[in-house]
Amino acid sequence: MCGIVGAIAQRPVAAILLEGLRRLEYRGYDSAGIAVLAAPEMLNRARTLGKVARLSEAVAAQPLPGTLGIAHTRWATHGAPATHNAHPHICRDRCAIVHNGIIENHETLRREQTAAGHRFTSDTDTEVVVHALYDALTAGADLIDAVRQVTAHLQGAYALGVIDTHDPEHLVAARQGSPLVIGVGFGEHFIASDVFALLPVTNRFIFLEEGDIAELTREQVRIWNRDGVLVERPVKTSAVNADAAERGAYRHFMLKEIFEQPQAIAATLEGRLLADRVLPESFGNQAAALFAQLQAVTIVACGTSYHAALVARNWIEAIAGLPCQIEVASEYRYRAHVVLPNTLFVTISQSGETADTLAALRLAQTSGYTTTLAICNVPESSLVRESDLVLLTRAGPEIGVASTKAFTTQLTALLLLTVTLGRERRLDAAGEAQLVRLLRTLPSKIEAVLALDNQIAVLAEQFVDKQHTLFLGRGEQYPIAMEGALKLKEISYIHAEAYPAGELKHGPLALIDEEMPVVVVAPNNALLEKLKSNLEEVRARGGQLFVFADFQVPLDEGHGVTVIRLPETDNLLAPLVFTVPLQLLAYHVAVLKGTDVDQPRNLAKSVTVE
Repeated sequence: MCGIVGAIAQRPVAAILLEGLRRLEYRGYDSAGIAVLAAPEMLNRARTLGKVARLSEAVAAQPLPGTLGIAHTRWATHGAPATHNAHPHICRDRCAIVHNGIIENHETLRREQTAAGHRFTSDTDTEVVVHALYDALTAGADLIDAVRQVTAHLQGAYALGVIDTHDPEHLVAARQGSPLVIGVGFGEHFIASDVFALLPVTNRFIFLEEGDIAELTREQVRIWNRDGVLVERPVKTSAVNADAAERGAYRHFMLKEIFEQPQAIAATLEGRLLADRVLPESFGNQAAALFAQLQAVTIVACGTSYHAALVARNWIEAIAGLPCQIEVASEYRYRAHVVLPNTLFVTISQSGETADTLAALRLAQTSGYTTTLAICNVPESSLVRESDLVLLTRAGPEIGVASTKAFTTQLTALLLLTVTLGRERRLDAAGEAQLVRLLRTLPSKIEAVLALDNQIAVLAEQFVDKQHTLFLGRGEQYPIAMEGALKLKEISYIHAEAYPAGELKHGPLALIDEEMPVVVVAPNNALLEKLKSNLEEVRARGGQLFVFADFQVPLDEGHGVTVIRLPETDNLLAPLVFTVPLQLLAYHVAVLKGTDVDQPRNLAKSVTVE
């Protein structure tokens, strides 16, 4: 969601802050702002609606000199997208803050502050924080104590960056429920929502824990934990290159990330496969003993990660013989649960900061699960740090809001988990060796599908003027149809829905006509004949079929039927192979429609609020 950048340095910081905001654009936002302390007791601010480029133009027209500042990209929650709602928020020219998260008790605080004489200039929940900060400062507290007093009365989630015009030597940060990192420099320090924002200026980072409050000067960083105890947090060196978050020769990040999938999958497999088996140590040193006692699996995730979980349920139950329950993370906390004995609790998240998934993990830790496992792309994320076991997906930075390589690497990780769990139950050594051989072929399979890019770009022309699209799949391909529909609606704004093909007669068939494209994923598996019967139902009603079919599937093109042949693949790998052409289809339709492919409207990459 929102993006935070802050800096205290010996050099002007405005350009650093603006570049940090640009690198956080993938998170999703509708307005941007910056505040810089130009001189003691002189705070200058610029705020704009729209892209960071507009903010940069405003700063170029009216420069903001100074060596201490904070900046922000806002994704509207409380209060419409508007300049007066953009961050940073300032109270009486004394103090300024930026905030990511939601202050749940803001209405109560606003009433109290209004009664005390404060005048509000925005509709946001954030503004109550800066008014409370002003009261604490004018009552005599120094900046760090003022932040400590204010956060003690906040309910909800927050990451805060705070500056005070009377204290030009300090930048204060606080974190509860929303991610925040500190960038460590030489004679300068920084804060940001994630490391990508700061890679041009440092590769050394401190990851704040829940409840931490940090005080940054140009020379040092001090951190207090939730109990007010001064603590040391490790400084970690990031291996991510600053250029990793650049498009290179590709027109969009999404296309770049689609084509990075063979390498990302190979990286996820690297070091985790022997000649004929999966290394159980891939999940942690204690994993083998813990997995041996399991009797069930629960997987919790949101969005694209939820679709990966749905595919994995088919694999885990068929190969490992374990009952597998899938939960939408945003719903998990709000119903009663029955936890089966010896159940593994798995969370899946690209960022590792998804608010609903994190909350589900924290609930699970008190609910009697045997152990928790995080499948995640960010090693320093909250989800990774708070889980017992971890399997990193190694997708590398994913900037496009519509997830692509994160999804296929999640599926790859889930296959590794499935084989590992199966070894303890149904899978003998020969069966595991066969699956390992298949896994090794996966990058080359994806490469072969990517060769269809030009063909799919031509196919996309038939979707540009459509308002709706139906996606069909059966078995483990139904979640792939769901993922294909999600990609199309996310970036092209075409309404798209997915159904199990066998459900056509239970309602969706009423929608079929020549204006409703029907996209079908058709691997050569045991459900093929039933799927072909479903396709005939569509043809009989004048529907336009676009079938992504395995090379061996006996299906002819004709009036109303377009077939795109995919390379022959094993049924185990089919979900990964068939998802790639659906990604390409969504991408090319969006390009033809002229939408913002990488930053679709109303969406954020990392959903860090409920």
